[in-house]
Amino acid sequence: MTSTSQHWSLQYFSQANPEGPGCDSVPALLRRLADSIEELGPVEIQDVVIASEVTEHGPWRSGTVYFHTS
Repeated sequence: MTSTSQHWSLQYFSQANPEGPGCDSVPALLRRLADSIEELGPVEIQDVVIASEVTEHGPWRSGTVYFHTS
């Protein structure tokens, strides 16, 4: 039996909401990430990871998008 393996390189970018009041807004972060994904053009999204860091203003949301070009 022969096995065929495919390889591709994943790329990624990370973004966060601006520091300060509103830094905990998931909808704002998702809009920011969606705008950046659209700017990439035709790519295949592999994963989106949302993270939180605790600050004096509450959770500071950030996201990382993993993608590859077609």
